[in-house]
Amino acid sequence: MATVDEVRAYWEQHIHDLEISTNPPGSRGFFDDLDQYHFEKLHHLLRLIDFDGYRGRSVLDVGCGAGVDLARFAKGGAIVTGVDLAQSAIALAKANFEQQGLHADLRVANGEALPFEDNVFDLVFAHGVVQYTAYPQQLVNEVRRVLKPGGEAIFQVYNRISWLNALSKLMKVGLEHDDAPVLLKFSIGEFRQLVSGFSQVRVVPERFPVKSRLHGGWKGAVYNGLFVGTFNVLPRPLVERFGWHLLAFCRK
Repeated sequence: MATVDEVRAYWEQHIHDLEISTNPPGSRGFFDDLDQYHFEKLHHLLRLIDFDGYRGRSVLDVGCGAGVDLARFAKGGAIVTGVDLAQSAIALAKANFEQQGLHADLRVANGEALPFEDNVFDLVFAHGVVQYTAYPQQLVNEVRRVLKPGGEAIFQVYNRISWLNALSKLMKVGLEHDDAPVLLKFSIGEFRQLVSGFSQVRVVPERFPVKSRLHGGWKGAVYNGLFVGTFNVLPRPLVERFGWHLLAFCRK
């Protein structure tokens, strides 16, 4: 099993979606490109998550990266905190918030051992972090611990039984960050078991094919020109359970 230091060392060098921007990392153009691409690829987040619905309430983003999601909560009036294992990510998040005139408590911290008291946050957002940690149950337990009674946690993991997992094997195209020290995938049942300590859990399969900017050549052309369009005309009830992302909306 990978150590925390190995996971940290990897993520110090690998920021999500870094390669989609031609602007210098840390520049306003860079952050704008990240925001545009993030919500283009993950357009379902704007439908499923009310970023403006936490005004005056405390929000923690575990694995905040460059602060793209956290900035949305901050603009909606939330009192925001972000933690990430990588110093490089926190440095980018601080630059992002400073440039936008936003305030946040941003710090380097391990999601498996959060540096907060019990029962302090109204919402904990942990998108794209559980699958990269060596001890996912410990991270989930820590999120539940720091939530206020009745508070909400939002987790996202990768679906092992999904269109993208199958397509990557068929086309022999690696998944994003498949060289990370930890890359976990869950079935819906396994994900429900992981978050079973919460009083209420709703799992939503999402992330259906959208055109990719990251792959070129004939494989990229087939994916963007044929597969994306074909998949998205299929009746959603037939393919819903095969979404690449699984989101869990949990109540303490």
